[in-house]
Amino acid sequence: QVQLVESGGGLVQPGGSLRLSCAASGSIFSANVMCWYRQGTGKERELVASITSGGRTTYADFVKGRFTISRDNAKNTVYLQMNSLKPEDTAVYYCNVLQRGSFASWGQGTQVTVSS
Repeated sequence: QVQLVESGGGLVQPGGSLRLSCAASGSIFSANVMCWYRQGTGKERELVASITSGGRTTYADFVKGRFTISRDNAKNTVYLQMNSLKPEDTAVYYCNVLQRGSFASWGQGTQVTVSS
């Protein structure tokens, strides 16, 4: 079992920045992919970014150049630095861990609201 706890969300003005954190605990294997997803109101959950245990990253087109994913393997923690935030980035942000072909159960997420 893996537990995920997201934090760092909040209210920010357009153009602002936030840094999200997600701590994973439980049965974490050394080889995995940590991901950030988001779900806006009335929308489906979508992949934002991912990072392998080796540090290889991928980003959705709508965040490229604005968001940066990173991780601390010793702490089983993944981060999402979000810059130049837009109102359309408003969503609940979730992290997850893909290991041995399976995702963990979703955590409660952290709300990000971009508004003036």
